[in-house]
This record gives sequence, structure tokens and C-alpha cells, in this order.
Amino acid sequence: MIYAIDRKSGEINWQQTAVENLPHESTHPTGTWASNSPVTDGEHVYAYFGSQGLYCYDMQGSLQWKSDFGDMTIKLGFGEGSSPALHNDYLVINWDHERQSFLVALDKRTGKVRWKVKRDEKSSWSTPLIIDVNGSPQIITSATHRVRGNDLKTGALIWECGGMTDNVIPTPISNNGTLYVTSGFRGNALLAIRLSAAEGDITNSDAVLWRHDRDTPYTPSPLLYGNHLYFLKGNNGILTCLNAETGAPFYGPQRVEGMGDIYASPVGVDGRVYIVGRNGTTLVINHGNEYEVISRNVLDDEFSASPAIVGNEIYLRGRNALYCIAED
Repeated sequence: MIYAIDRKSGEINWQQTAVENLPHESTHPTGTWASNSPVTDGEHVYAYFGSQGLYCYDMQGSLQWKSDFGDMTIKLGFGEGSSPALHNDYLVINWDHERQSFLVALDKRTGKVRWKVKRDEKSSWSTPLIIDVNGSPQIITSATHRVRGNDLKTGALIWECGGMTDNVIPTPISNNGTLYVTSGFRGNALLAIRLSAAEGDITNSDAVLWRHDRDTPYTPSPLLYGNHLYFLKGNNGILTCLNAETGAPFYGPQRVEGMGDIYASPVGVDGRVYIVGRNGTTLVINHGNEYEVISRNVLDDEFSASPAIVGNEIYLRGRNALYCIAED
């Protein structure tokens, strides 16, 4: 199902059923068959359901095109989760699973395949990042065997780097020419990569500016806020904040009391960092060199999705409801 909801009132403007089908395999007990996030360019919304297809709707809810890539075979039936990445007219899907994995770029206007390249990868859940490097857009993907940079226009591999753990989920992030990739399943890995120097196999090269091997995230993506890099340990309420330039700690590991498991990625705005736990607790901390709790709020729901912030409004998608928190 795809819903368009009025931001001010919460009323449903329109809803569409993309597909009705029996799933070909299970999903994680804490996930659903709609764990992938949609993406929009402001004119169309691209709703992605992995093995159940990709659907393009206009803002009035009319289907423009759809595409089916087959069925994924995910490790241990853990379910799917990678979301599309959008850049100009390109829509990119990372299809990592236990059979032949691939990266594919579509024309966002028609859904036609522009190129498709095979990947030597197993199941991953990370969403690609598309950024300009040396004047040309690259697709950055993080996965178990390699972190890679591919040319957006051709799919050609530009660089690759080893160093992640199994079951890579966090999305890569970047700023000022530095890329940060993390993983935290049965090990810990955080790499800071200078993209201007990334060409060929850069494993253990000078293009890797620094690395960190403790308390890195399993499910949540890290938050890069100014010169501060925030991340959680595994799926737990233990927070670390590093200097993004050097890797030196500002603080942490710091236990975040009362949070339980955390799947949602931390978000930052207006000098604050918001951390949402699966038990319904949202912690607001000060953005700075020291750990300082500003407030703690609790909703009677379960949250796995990351908060979305627009203006002075925070949107939280719970298992039972969608919430908008805003100033009066």
C-alpha cells in the first residue's frame, strides 16, 4: 500500500494498492514486507517493495510505470530493506542477495533500464548514496565484501575497499569529500575515506584517512552533524560521538538510559540530536562535545523507522500509527 497523508491534518489524501501477492519467503520478525522507504523528486514518488517491484506514482496517485526485478533470496529469511537512490534522472537499486547480486540504474521518467552490472556480494540491506566526486556522480554502496564507488552514468567500477563486517545495513554518509561507512554485526567497522583519492583497490591505502573498530552500529545509520559523527553500538542504547576529521572521541561509549533496542537512525537539527527507541522513547540530546540530555519523551508505540524532520515538525512512523510532533 502507498498512502499520501496531509501533513497538517493527518488525513489520507489518497491511497493505492501497488500489488497483492503471496510472499515467496519470510521476513525478519521485527520487520515487514514493506521495510523499504519510498523516494521522491517532488513530482513523482517511487515506492519500492523489493521482490514485489518498484512503482512510480504521480502526486495525485496515478501509476506511471512499474518494474519487477525478480525474487530475492535473503540470508536466513531476514527480509529485505535497501531503498532506492535518486539523482537527476537516474533511479538506482542495489540488489544484494544470496544468488547473483547486481546494481541497476533506471530512467526515472520511464522505468527503462539504463545499465545493470553484476556484484560479487551476498545479502546486504544498505541504501546506496549518490554524490559528486571530482565533478562526476558516483554511486557508493556498502556491503560485506566491499565498499564500492561506481560511475552513475555507466555503472563502471571506479574504486573498492574491504573492511566491513557481515550483514551490512547502515547507509553511507559523506561531507566535504570524506565518506563514512559503518557496520556492526559480529565485529565493528568504521572507515573514513577521502573520495578524491579513491581509485582502484584502496584497502589499507592512504585514501582511508582513519578507521574505528569499536561500538559501531548494526541497524541504525550514523549521523554526521557538522564536525561530529554520532553512532550507536549494535542495536543498543550506547552512543559514541567522534571528531569526523580525525576520528578522535568527543565522548562515548555513553549509555543512553531507558532506550532499549534502537533500529532508527539518529537525526540532528537546530543544535539537537534525536534518538528514537523501539520502546517508544525519544531522547533529545545537545549537539556538542559533551553528552547532555535535554528531554525524554515517550509514546505508547513501537518505532523502527527513522524520524523525518520538516521545518518544526517531526514525523514518527510507529507500528500502530503515524505521529506528527510540532510546536503550537
